[in-house]
Amino acid sequence: MFSREVFEEIYLSIRMNKLRSFLTCFSVAWGIFMLIILLGSGKGLENGVSSMFKDAMNNSLWILAGQTTVDYNGLKKGRTIQLQNEDQDHLKRNVDNLQYSSSRMTIPVSTVLSTTKKYAPYEVRTVMPIYEKIELIKTMNGRFINERDQAECRKSATISTEIRDFFFPGEVPIGKFIKINNIAFKIVGVFEDKDNWDNNRCVYIPISTAQKIFGAGHDVTMISLTLDNITVEQSKVVADDVKKALAKRHNFSPDDPRAVWVSNNFEQMDRTMQMIRGINIFVWIIGIGTIIAGIVGISNIMLISVKERTQEIGVRKALGAKPLSVISMVLQESILLTMMAGYVGLISGIGLLEIVSKNIPENNYFKDPSADINVAITATVILVVAGAVAGFFPARQAARVKPIEALRYE
Repeated sequence: MFSREVFEEIYLSIRMNKLRSFLTCFSVAWGIFMLIILLGSGKGLENGVSSMFKDAMNNSLWILAGQTTVDYNGLKKGRTIQLQNEDQDHLKRNVDNLQYSSSRMTIPVSTVLSTTKKYAPYEVRTVMPIYEKIELIKTMNGRFINERDQAECRKSATISTEIRDFFFPGEVPIGKFIKINNIAFKIVGVFEDKDNWDNNRCVYIPISTAQKIFGAGHDVTMISLTLDNITVEQSKVVADDVKKALAKRHNFSPDDPRAVWVSNNFEQMDRTMQMIRGINIFVWIIGIGTIIAGIVGISNIMLISVKERTQEIGVRKALGAKPLSVISMVLQESILLTMMAGYVGLISGIGLLEIVSKNIPENNYFKDPSADINVAITATVILVVAGAVAGFFPARQAARVKPIEALRYE
């Protein structure tokens, strides 16, 4: 399609109109550059959000108790609902599609971890052994608290790598003791759970031990559930079933919005990803709009070029050049200009994304921004189409030039 003569003609045209050509090509390059940057940023946001959810099962429900806001079965509103160990068993029996479940209890006093030399106010989480699978906790040394710890109310603790590094730098503290509010717990494992939820700043102990030590009886603060291979819509049904089951057990209205809160992680992630997809669509609209502005610029420069070369085109047609060859000449110039400018914008955008990607802090909401191969292919196709569109109308005008009129044109 492109010959040496075509390249020479395009080069001569650009050299004769340097500033105009540069500004027009810059608009196309800037449009592609912004499209790549915006799409890469959208990908980085998507990766960041996905990383927030990846360290815990996405198909999970988190249940918290509240206060009733409506009268029900002769009971006045304003009652405090207290979750208990038995609620977990009740949900297992009465709700389908449950996979894992664990109760959690908040220690009623501020917790302080200490050794003989140091102390710090890290978080203490009281859970059941199955919680390791709910949070996808990665054990680095030793083990997570187990069923025997739970059944025998053992003072066992699994600490995070951050706590290990603070209290026992350079050591593997399995078998050593750490005090929680001056009560000694034996360290049985070290885990790592680095994410955006500060999971690596806590220590896990059996909930049965915490209930016994701190006099909570069978009371729990939260119940965590995971769902077995279901869709988002099905998870909403399960969330409703959970609320109905607890309403029946605790005698409150299933329609009471504040008696029990059921947070659907599955639904939240789906909603977040839909928002990100919407942002990506908006980014495409902005990027394509910017490219269209560049197309208009290319089209204008080609119109001017056609007018300046009217006599040349007249000579070509007088010597027997067909309209198709004239159209091809103008289209080739337009496509080449567009592709050259767009390629510069494409490479610049990808290069900047690579630099940014390597300098983003770990555990950020914005992670690994990149433009994948599909985006690059799409951008290339857009460039070819844009160049053809930009050159079509000037080419059509050039093809309509009559040789006699063109030779008289000044």
